[in-house]
Amino acid sequence: MKKILGFCLLLCLFNSINAQDTGVADELQQKAQRWVEGLKLNDEAKVTKVEQAIATHLTAVRDWHNSHPFTQVPAGLNPATGNKLSDLDRQLIVCSSKPAAIHTALMQVLNAELNAEQVAFILDQYTIGKVAFTLKGYEAIVPDLTEKERAGIRKNLEQAREQAIDYKNMKEISAIFEIYKTKCEQYLNNNGRNWLQLFKNYVDKVKAEKEKKKS
Repeated sequence: MKKILGFCLLLCLFNSINAQDTGVADELQQKAQRWVEGLKLNDEAKVTKVEQAIATHLTAVRDWHNSHPFTQVPAGLNPATGNKLSDLDRQLIVCSSKPAAIHTALMQVLNAELNAEQVAFILDQYTIGKVAFTLKGYEAIVPDLTEKERAGIRKNLEQAREQAIDYKNMKEISAIFEIYKTKCEQYLNNNGRNWLQLFKNYVDKVKAEKEKKKS
């Protein structure tokens, strides 16, 4: 009797896990469908191909993340800063070690089936529009931003966007963008700007405006 009960419990657990996996898979497929619907394509074969590529990529990113916890990377020092590696640092390291083919397979389909604007739209869905949002922040902090500077910053942010799609959650995606935001700020400094002073001026301006509204 105990063996039967044990078997029944294992069967229930197995069915529960399968149901969860199916639910997540359906969720990722629906996400891919929503994103592709936003393109308003008039080619069913193309729609199917792009949807499947996105769903496959989302699944591979999720599976790698879930099967590779941050604990697989030893705790230690970040050689760039000298600070102790955070749990997020360690998760980024282990997730960045996934096979390059996961990224390549998606981009090959997107670039073959879509134009550049449509590819950018899909990548923006992955990263909730962080390129435009972050660029707007730089434009606010540096009001006299030149077109050359704007182009340089956008290039960095677009590189961040494409790299960030290979990470599972927004905390990791934001961490990838932070890497490239640092590059943007170094670019401005190399272009004769003083980023720290510009940022301080912006913060002081925002504080002054808030005080003015209060009074």
